[in-house]
Amino acid sequence: MKCKYIHSKKDHLAIRSDSLLARQQGASLLEGIAYLGIAAIVVLGAVSLLTGAFGSAKANQMTEEVVAIRTAVRKLYIGQSYPTSSLVPSLLLANAIPNTLARPTNTTLSNSWGGAVTIVGTSTGFTITYNAVPQDVCVSMISGASGWTQIDQGGNNPITTFPATVSNANSLCTVNSAAGNSITFTAS
Repeated sequence: MKCKYIHSKKDHLAIRSDSLLARQQGASLLEGIAYLGIAAIVVLGAVSLLTGAFGSAKANQMTEEVVAIRTAVRKLYIGQSYPTSSLVPSLLLANAIPNTLARPTNTTLSNSWGGAVTIVGTSTGFTITYNAVPQDVCVSMISGASGWTQIDQGGNNPITTFPATVSNANSLCTVNSAAGNSITFTAS
């Protein structure tokens, strides 16, 4: 190690090291905090994007499920009148229910959020009801929906003109609590 002797103004002897090992290595505390802050911002941004992507994926999944159920009911009962009771048991026996819906029992279905999915025949057609649908998924799913006789939530603000507009979807999907929206699709 090389050392240089430096004389100060008061003629005191001071030693300064030119060795690379004696110099500061790594980051200071402030630099470390700055790095952690930037990393936290990046992680929060990624989580935010993923949350939006998962919500969109769930809306797409729900749309596919409802359309698949509508097609299956029409196909199963082609040329017949619909029974005025639950169609779930018949659809399950015909293996006509999308695999993405949970089957807690032989007569019930559940969606991704744990809400009941019911399919009931009426004198003029049938209804498919999805319960516990989050507001963002509800709006994404209903906006642009078509091929239905009516879409409503408990009889409130029924949509009867299709394709449904974003304004229609916003008026219908009003529940933003954990209970979610209960959406009924009516078809003939």
